[in-house]
Amino acid sequence: MRLPLVVAVVSTVSVAALAEDRRLEGTYKLISSTRKILETGQVVDTYGKQPTGYIHYGPDGRMLVVLVSDKNDRPVPQDVNAITDEQRIKLFKTMIAYAGTYKFDGRTVEHHIDVSWNQAWTGTTLVRDVRLEGDKVILTTRPAPSAVDGKTSVGTITWQRVN
Repeated sequence: MRLPLVVAVVSTVSVAALAEDRRLEGTYKLISSTRKILETGQVVDTYGKQPTGYIHYGPDGRMLVVLVSDKNDRPVPQDVNAITDEQRIKLFKTMIAYAGTYKFDGRTVEHHIDVSWNQAWTGTTLVRDVRLEGDKVILTTRPAPSAVDGKTSVGTITWQRVN
């Protein structure tokens, strides 16, 4: 009589622990962003050596992300009212930002984009493979041509939990 009860309790705890391990909810700070060029195997920093950014996954199924290149790669306008078109273009090219909903199955996350800094992404879905390592979330893209140089690449973005 006691054995089935013990098995039931252990099974319940294991399922609950597994479900907790699969949750993405929270806010994460960007640690690194690289891409591997598949033809050569070369790994390059996607947004410079020290990019900055955050990604947030809410318990309501909504997410948002903002990521900017290394500060050395971004212009600093003298005045917000005197920004040049050249500076605007460079600032736009050295960032990404979008928000929408997400679905996570324990191995992949789908970002369903409702609004973005680049209208071409609005209304699309980005699929990322997910690896959880302690307080880190590592998102990996599927192979695709890079917007930078057209070379087929796989991107890897590492985020560390801040809350």
